[in-house]
Amino acid sequence: MNVIIVGASGYSGAELARLVASHPKLILAGLFVSEQSLDQGKALSDLYPQYTGLIDLPLQPLNSSALQFIAQHADYVCLCTEHKVSVDLAPQFLEMGKRVFDLSGGFRLSSDEDYQRYYGFSHSQPELLAQAAYGLAEWNAHAIAKAQLVAVAGCYPTAALNALKPLVNAGLVSDFPIIINAVSGVSGAGRKANIATGFCEVSLKAYGLFNHRHSPEIARYLNHDVLFTPHLGNFPRGILETIYVHLKEGVSSEQVTDAYQCLAQEPLIRLLGDKIPSINGVVNQAFVDIGWQQQGNMLIVMSAIDNLLKGAAGQALQCMNIAMGLPAHFTLVGGQHD
Repeated sequence: MNVIIVGASGYSGAELARLVASHPKLILAGLFVSEQSLDQGKALSDLYPQYTGLIDLPLQPLNSSALQFIAQHADYVCLCTEHKVSVDLAPQFLEMGKRVFDLSGGFRLSSDEDYQRYYGFSHSQPELLAQAAYGLAEWNAHAIAKAQLVAVAGCYPTAALNALKPLVNAGLVSDFPIIINAVSGVSGAGRKANIATGFCEVSLKAYGLFNHRHSPEIARYLNHDVLFTPHLGNFPRGILETIYVHLKEGVSSEQVTDAYQCLAQEPLIRLLGDKIPSINGVVNQAFVDIGWQQQGNMLIVMSAIDNLLKGAAGQALQCMNIAMGLPAHFTLVGGQHD
């Protein structure tokens, strides 16, 4: 399959380019940026020297001739763009008959009202919200396999949902809201220069209290109320979430362990039991590390991912693998190519 990446100069786009370029069933057919981008005309390896000799493709402006090229040559289009930009671009590529994998939040929520409240814009394609398959590979593979438009799951929700869905689906969680404290490295804020997210300016800071856009995403796909508080930490990449769950009366530790066994055969999920996950354990890996400890009716669940790999580019690749009928983890674990 020929893959086009729009927004390829950003962290997620560049990571996805690396994964596609090394995939035996995919061809990296083109890298594109906006017509206004200062990066247009540069090779990806000019921005990311670690790709020198590996990905020297130019970053082309997304103009009318680029759209003609995509119409003729692309099978899959990956949007690593701003949320509103994805909303504007996705219909064009869908009309061309392309399968679209959107790494932004442009199609993750259910209504225009949600977008006005949490994203600050009115959604111009509300009919596509119902059509988009949620790209959480371990939980929604059947819908992903059939979808023309995949809304790749957010990085924070990926860590939270994989950690919590086994418990909720098993009926072990009380009606109290689940409290999620999450911290992410600065790469999660994107590549654009911003004094608030400059590495030397960041210590450890909460943001988006009560109204972060990932709150409704987690609640929607978990089918449970959550209180989600993200934090920005002074490290490059990775997410660690500490989650507080009030269990139903009498739920045993054996029931909790049994609930997680639904993930035991997932190659990218590592169940650590009572061991505590760390960011160092997942950086530059596509794993979700999940640990938990219980005291009475209170359960603390810990979940760690690399926000650029399992949280973005790697998850998009999982969705493309599923679309091709391949195992979702193909090429993401230990160089597997069978």
